[in-house]
Amino acid sequence: MENQKVQKTQCDVKTDLNLLLECLKYQMDCPMSQKEALITIYSICQQNSEASEYLREIGGLMFINDLAKSSIHCIVKEAALFTLGIIIESNVYCQQTLCTPALFEDLISFLMNKDSGVNLKRMSVYVILVLVSNNKNGQTYVRETGCIGLLLQLFRTALSISEINLSDENINQCYQLWSSVCSTLCACVNNPQNEDNQNICCSVFSYAKEWLESCTEPEIVRPICSFVGLTVANNSYVQKYFASVRGLDTLAKVLTKLLRDSYGSHSSTKLAVVVTKTLDACIANDSNMGVVLAKYHTVSELLKLLPNDTLDTGEKISIILTIGHCTEVCEENQYELLNNNGLPLMIQVLTESQDEELNKAATFVLQNCKQMTEQLSLKINENSLNVNSAEELEADTQRRERTLQDYWKKAKEILHRINLIEKEHDEQRVQRKIFVNRSSEVSTEASKYHEVNTNDPKNQMERTYRVHCPQLICKSNDWILAPSANSLSLQNEILKTMNPVNASTGHSEQDNVPCSTELQTDSVLQSHSINEKNTCGKKQSVQVSLPSEQLLKQPAKIVRNLKQACISGTNNQRSSYGDITKGKKSILITSSSLRTADLRCLGCTAQGQSFNSKTFSKMLQTCPYLCDCHKVILEAEKRYKKELRKMTVCNSSSSTAYKKMLLTPVNKGRLHRETSTFQRRKENFQSK
Repeated sequence: MENQKVQKTQCDVKTDLNLLLECLKYQMDCPMSQKEALITIYSICQQNSEASEYLREIGGLMFINDLAKSSIHCIVKEAALFTLGIIIESNVYCQQTLCTPALFEDLISFLMNKDSGVNLKRMSVYVILVLVSNNKNGQTYVRETGCIGLLLQLFRTALSISEINLSDENINQCYQLWSSVCSTLCACVNNPQNEDNQNICCSVFSYAKEWLESCTEPEIVRPICSFVGLTVANNSYVQKYFASVRGLDTLAKVLTKLLRDSYGSHSSTKLAVVVTKTLDACIANDSNMGVVLAKYHTVSELLKLLPNDTLDTGEKISIILTIGHCTEVCEENQYELLNNNGLPLMIQVLTESQDEELNKAATFVLQNCKQMTEQLSLKINENSLNVNSAEELEADTQRRERTLQDYWKKAKEILHRINLIEKEHDEQRVQRKIFVNRSSEVSTEASKYHEVNTNDPKNQMERTYRVHCPQLICKSNDWILAPSANSLSLQNEILKTMNPVNASTGHSEQDNVPCSTELQTDSVLQSHSINEKNTCGKKQSVQVSLPSEQLLKQPAKIVRNLKQACISGTNNQRSSYGDITKGKKSILITSSSLRTADLRCLGCTAQGQSFNSKTFSKMLQTCPYLCDCHKVILEAEKRYKKELRKMTVCNSSSSTAYKKMLLTPVNKGRLHRETSTFQRRKENFQSK
């Protein structure tokens, strides 16, 4: 049923529009009938987009447009233009159809015609308004056709500043025209924003300022504030131009005057909010211009306006945003905000309001308060310094100079200490280099001095003994063997088979430098005389006659006894040669002891410390020089790890891999054969 009613209504509307259009066509000689028909058409099409669209489809829109241009009757022209405006406003397709440069030129001719009355001009301005509203093409045509210039001229001349009496009917008609011009100019520059039209419209700012200075009536202030606010919106150039013509000063004065009158007038309060919005638009893009408002105490006036109970949420937001832009960079406005309890007021708004936009505006002001508090605290400190007398300032300067001098002294001392530390590090580095060079020279000399024949079995046994024997310790000019827990049994076995002269011969574990003893010297001298051979024979007989237990348990004592026997035999035959030998012997002992003490490897000197297999191996790898014993151990470990890696890669049997693994050095293989032979000899000797 409802759909049927709607369809019936639409059919009735279409029928009425067809009849009214026919009436317009056949009543050309009766302007009153045409006027009534036009009034009926716009009453049907007002806020009815479908009716306006249907009128456009049947050709009624273009017929009314032609009627407005061709009719010689003023009342028909006015009615036709007003009807066009209503149809364009209600339907966007009608707006696009009529938005042509030709229509703008026709409207300009109506405005420029001297015979045109105020009401006809007003209807023409109204059509321009609906053509450019929310229409970028209309804004372009109004500028290109020069229509905007004509509107600006009407803004200057349509209403006289000296005679503003709206009760007069003629003046009221002029005011209506002027008000329509202001609204049309607002539509030309805004929604969408048109910077070109804004730059053109700013040429009338001086006239707008004069209007505001001469009259604070709402009928004048509202249109001008709307025009100025939309013209300067988001346009820095226009904002600066408005400030240059002292427009901000004028608005601040108007605001102050309205606030004084607002205590007993509700309209003045609302008008003050309008002026506040205009001020905010003028400084929104450049907060530095807020300095102009400081001398008029605009911030304090706005703080007085904010608590008014008659204001709605949107108006309060506008006031708070204006305060925020005024205090963003201007220190005077910031100080004024603090002095007038602006901070507690913002906190109150933030805590009591539930509106999100209002809370954002209050937060913006509070952020400015935080910045201004820091800046003002610095300013207060500076001002307190300025209040001090000249003597206090001079004393403070002297204190600062003394403090600066102390800092310089401390800096110089630190620099001197740094230089000393660097110098000490350089000296230590040089000493380490000298020590390394000397160590290499000692090792080279020792290796040259103790070259022996490797084919001699005795020398082979001596080399083997150097690997396994303990250190020789010099005590009271006698060299004795220091027994070791790991090699005590091997020492005893070797001492049984060795020549007593060679038994006392040892090599240090650090650098392979042999320890020269009296027995070694005597053995060297034996190669130069036959008597020395007899002496060696006696020594051998002495060694055989000694019990094995004494030889094994007291090696140091045996060596000393053998040394005394050799010395006595040698002294009987060559006393003079023995004196020379003693001198050489003492020299060799001294040099050998120094070398042995200076060149001990890390493995030898680490006795008594806790190590495991990993840490001890790493310590040996970091040592620049090793004794034969630890060098053999390190090589064996490397071969062991190499075999393990091979075993892992090949995935062979673990038992087979361990059987093939050698833990002893290859070049020391003779030691095992000689040790086994020595073991058999020891068993035979004990069995006897």
